[in-house]
Amino acid sequence: MAVPVVAASPMFAMIIGYDVPGWARYIAPALGSVMYVWGGAPFLTGAWSELRGRKPGMMLLIALAITVAFLASWGATLGLLHHELEFWWELALLIVIMLLGHWIEMRSLAQTTSALDSLAALLPDEAERIEHGETVRVSPAELRIGDIVVVRPGGRLPADGRITQGAASIDESMITGESRAVGRTVGDQVVAGTVATDSGLRVEITAVGSDTTLAGIRRLVAEAQASSSRAQRIADRAAAWLFWFALGAAAITAIAWSAVGMPDEAVVRTITVLVIACPHALGLAIPLVVSIATERAARAGILVKDRLALETMRTIDTVLFDKTGTLTKGTPAVTAIEPLSPYTSDDLISLAAATEQDSEHPLAKAIVNAAHDRNVKVPTASDFRSSPAVGVSALVDGRSVKVGGPHLLSETRSSELPIAEAWRTEGAIILHVLVDDQVVGALRLADEIRAESISAVESLHARGIEVVMITGDAQAVAESVAGRIGIERVFAGVRPEDKAARVRSLQSEGRRVAMVGDGVNDAPALAQADVGLAIGAGTDVAIASAGVILAGDDPRAVLSVIDLSRAGYRKMTQNLWWAAGYNLLSVPLAAGVLAPIGFVLPMSVGAVLMSLSTIVVALNAQMLRRLDLRLPNIAADG
Repeated sequence: MAVPVVAASPMFAMIIGYDVPGWARYIAPALGSVMYVWGGAPFLTGAWSELRGRKPGMMLLIALAITVAFLASWGATLGLLHHELEFWWELALLIVIMLLGHWIEMRSLAQTTSALDSLAALLPDEAERIEHGETVRVSPAELRIGDIVVVRPGGRLPADGRITQGAASIDESMITGESRAVGRTVGDQVVAGTVATDSGLRVEITAVGSDTTLAGIRRLVAEAQASSSRAQRIADRAAAWLFWFALGAAAITAIAWSAVGMPDEAVVRTITVLVIACPHALGLAIPLVVSIATERAARAGILVKDRLALETMRTIDTVLFDKTGTLTKGTPAVTAIEPLSPYTSDDLISLAAATEQDSEHPLAKAIVNAAHDRNVKVPTASDFRSSPAVGVSALVDGRSVKVGGPHLLSETRSSELPIAEAWRTEGAIILHVLVDDQVVGALRLADEIRAESISAVESLHARGIEVVMITGDAQAVAESVAGRIGIERVFAGVRPEDKAARVRSLQSEGRRVAMVGDGVNDAPALAQADVGLAIGAGTDVAIASAGVILAGDDPRAVLSVIDLSRAGYRKMTQNLWWAAGYNLLSVPLAAGVLAPIGFVLPMSVGAVLMSLSTIVVALNAQMLRRLDLRLPNIAADG
């Protein structure tokens, strides 16, 4: 509709250099009126809402601009006003540019939504459930907890579950943002929508429907879209000030031109000021940047629940990490092996794994996993026996092998190895291995430190950010872990209910604190911190307490949040200055402040500048899509 309006506009025809036929004289007024009522409806209704709420803002200023242009154009068309005020083509341009800008903004919001909602589309259309020994194809919606499903090589998991048979490299990039496939084997948890890239699996379903990780992620969408930000409110206030600025400038313009005896020019200049003062670029500046940043974060496995948290992250100078489940894996692992001659480390772990392989205890699984990681052959054991609080025993290659703690040593009247005392002061779990009731070595087990934690701490220090660790473990244990990771300040022996107080103590020092936890016992601290980041999407406490959810378990994702926050703030600042600068410059020029030297900003030039301002703001925001938030391969950076 704008094309014929512009083509039939006498002023546009005069600028280009052609005449509008007499029969086409009313094309611009007719279609222009439709554009005003139909295309301008969102702005007119928004302006009415702002008037009723006595909070003038962007909608009111936009409505003022198009209404003034509409009335002035009809006045000129009917001969009631000077013909120079026939602004039909400017009205069409205003409405089209404004609607285009809003379309760009809403498309970005829709892309943010689809970036998260598309996770649900990654579920397979069918699942292969085992029923009475046979495979039956069913819809994923029909699965129930406890069902066993078959996942073919290259197939997607239909629901969250635990591997009961097989091992495969799982592509979890849709959850973690990490492109490298992760090895998963019997007992490991797997997530719906991830892909078994190379082998088939049998998986026991552990969560369905709204309890799955994907469902938890989707629930974040509404909160992410509905959350408001302080920077957005600043933009709204700027628009309100611009509204009064435009009215004041219009009043001064009318008075000044009338005072010099040019009433016709006063009308033209006043209307021009009101029309080109439209702040659409200002209104687009912040929401577009935040929407694109939210979408970009989602694609990197960072789920922004509260947009203000993302904006605040750029000001953080202290990151407080919970230890267990965040800097460490939260599960025991064999961290040292001390054999006695003539046994080697491989001999010792082989005997221990053979003895423990029939046990379901977490420590037994850690020992068996350690043997697999070292590619050690595990012999078959027989006559397995387990004694609570003592240990386990079995026959391995005809010899009696026992693995246990202090009570086992007491029963066999054996002595622990000298290194055990040093391990104990570090808070490690110590298991001794006995062959025919003779101690042949010891195993050190502890919560395994994530390899990525060291890299994350080093990178945060390089950015000038202090890293602090908080844990309920004893001081010696905490300092041992912190020393290996590179953290100097530690809060140890802290009860879950006291973690928030430690956050407040850091804030009382004038620090801006980001708290990173696993969302289990860290809810008060996550809520108290300036920014709460929960590792592990979908948990109720994470959704309730944290502003940002890290879908994966890599603590280096905190760096991505900081980088995105800083990049987004730069774009916001650039867009605000550009948008506001256009209005502050063009309004005085349109009013005729340079008229004494012979320059008055034409309405056509003002409209073109307004369009360019909007386009520049939109294109500048789109540059955020180029920000690389991919986490490097930990093996590549040592």
